[in-house]
Amino acid sequence: TLLTINAGDYIFYTDWAWTSFVIFSISQSTMLAVGAVYYLLFTGVPGTATYYATIMTIYTWVAKGAWFALGYPYDFVAVPVWIPSAMLLDLTYWATRRNKHMLILVGGTLVGLSLPLFNMVNLLLVRDPLEVAFKYPRPTLPPYMTPIEPQVGKFYNSPVALGAGASAV
Repeated sequence: TLLTINAGDYIFYTDWAWTSFVIFSISQSTMLAVGAVYYLLFTGVPGTATYYATIMTIYTWVAKGAWFALGYPYDFVAVPVWIPSAMLLDLTYWATRRNKHMLILVGGTLVGLSLPLFNMVNLLLVRDPLEVAFKYPRPTLPPYMTPIEPQVGKFYNSPVALGAGASAV
């Protein structure tokens, strides 16, 4: 569980939501499918993926509460949606009990397709990520990744810009 929740940016901080979404989608769908299928194959216990996803969801809600307690807005952390994809995987396990290869193929495909979809809907509901990014920069980011206000139009009247424009003409 610790390995999975730290793969990609497991909590969608709204300042880097779409960047972390891409990394998250690949790592999380892979790790959910591989971890749960591995466990199912060696223990034979159905319902494992859903249990796994529930633990990660609760863990993330606790983290969301902690950030909120620190004074960040309630939607600074968007909790990822793991549970529906995990339920699909458990359903696939039930439907393919006799053929483990089909579990890996069909279950992995369902998780890989559904997890990014659910989380894209999740992120579309978050208020403007740029607004949140400038108001509440994430303190754990290294300085070179901290979002800065764009300086558009600041140097229009500078001698360097005018000289460059004149020489270009």
